[in-house]
Amino acid sequence: MDNQQIIGQTKSVGFQVGVRRTFPISQEQAWALITTAEGVHSWLGEGTTIIFEAGHKYHSRTGTGEIRIVKPLEQLRLTWQKEAWSRPSTVQIRILPKERHKTTISFHQEHLSDQTVREEMKRHWESVLDSIKERAQTI
Repeated sequence: MDNQQIIGQTKSVGFQVGVRRTFPISQEQAWALITTAEGVHSWLGEGTTIIFEAGHKYHSRTGTGEIRIVKPLEQLRLTWQKEAWSRPSTVQIRILPKERHKTTISFHQEHLSDQTVREEMKRHWESVLDSIKERAQTI
């Protein structure tokens, strides 16, 4: 019997993925890079209009979801279901101050259906962090 665990698979939440990167910016600047219209478009897609308030339902070109938790400057937690997915995933974004003018931005997503979706979302979140890096250089 093969008990080898597949990377990113858990017993309780299916597949999950997490990426993080530290930037030479303040916690406030990191929050703005995530929550401004341009920031939201970088991770949820163009055309997304969102209100960062628990219970707010949103629609984007890539899917739908609901805001679950908003802790300004610290954390966002929301559901996100792409059209092709059979169930919503849960996304958590954390803003973690490290030291003066250094902040880590972390994306964690769970309830992904399989390894293929996990890899797709890993590439997506890494691309989002690349976009944040480019935008952070202009602050």
